[in-house]
Amino acid sequence: MISIVIPVYNEEGNVLPLHEKLKAVLTALNEPYEIIFIDDGSTDRTVERLKTLRPVRIIILTMDFGQTSALDAGLHEAKGDIIITMDGDLQNDPEDIPLLVSTIRSGYDVVTGWRQDRHDTANRRILSRLANWLTAKITGLTIHDSACALKAYRREVIADVRLYGEMHVFLPAFLHGRGARVIEIPVRHHARHSGLSKHYFFKAVKNLFDLMTIKFLVLMTGRPLVFFGGTGLAAVFLGLVAAAAALYLKLAGQRNFGQTPLPILTVFFILSGMLFFMIGFLAELILRVYFESSRRTPYSVRERIQKE
Repeated sequence: MISIVIPVYNEEGNVLPLHEKLKAVLTALNEPYEIIFIDDGSTDRTVERLKTLRPVRIIILTMDFGQTSALDAGLHEAKGDIIITMDGDLQNDPEDIPLLVSTIRSGYDVVTGWRQDRHDTANRRILSRLANWLTAKITGLTIHDSACALKAYRREVIADVRLYGEMHVFLPAFLHGRGARVIEIPVRHHARHSGLSKHYFFKAVKNLFDLMTIKFLVLMTGRPLVFFGGTGLAAVFLGLVAAAAALYLKLAGQRNFGQTPLPILTVFFILSGMLFFMIGFLAELILRVYFESSRRTPYSVRERIQKE
């Protein structure tokens, strides 16, 4: 089954034509499908329009929780073995869905769209390029268009993931950090004809912090002591350097200990290093309690083979 997951907020002018286009494309694929709309607290007639559609599944959130929360709700309601996400503003083209499906079935876990010919403002394109550059530098996954909403996921790689903040933008990078096979393919992009854009500068700033969170979560899922221990070793090393410098100045007769801040820096860095080590040990303990109590593992199994 193919699941189409679409978060919407005040898209009353777009949901009907989008649904018609989706039905035409999905029917032509000749396999089971479901179309899931998640209304994120719309204040217009979006929900009324959605209730006139067939076939459709509608999830109505109690208020505007944000696109990431709406997407998370839809992803965990989806029943398909392939889950496709897209925007509800008709800027993504349903005609690209068959290509995403065939790419997933060729062996990839995540397929992310690349809007080569974008119909957006210059400001959004500049912010997008910056975000893509940062994503590549921080996560190691080089893609041209991390913010494209048109993506496809194999169910197995997304089933146990929960989304927070603006994390949906960097979900392929997060899954890549867990071993998923990710590929980017060119898709079409159309200008918005109805409704208002939900993107703004402060949202881009929040995306930056979520990108750093993604990197931290990928590191923490493995061995948190390696992360905190490395930071602790660096702090202790700086403390020893400061101590050596203070001792050298004292023996050389140039400065007494009280005449420089080096003794204070020595104590600060060494204590900080010890604190980082203790945090790392606590994080290791918490991680093990979490995995044992939830019966989950810090790894993902790609395939199980049984021969008789």
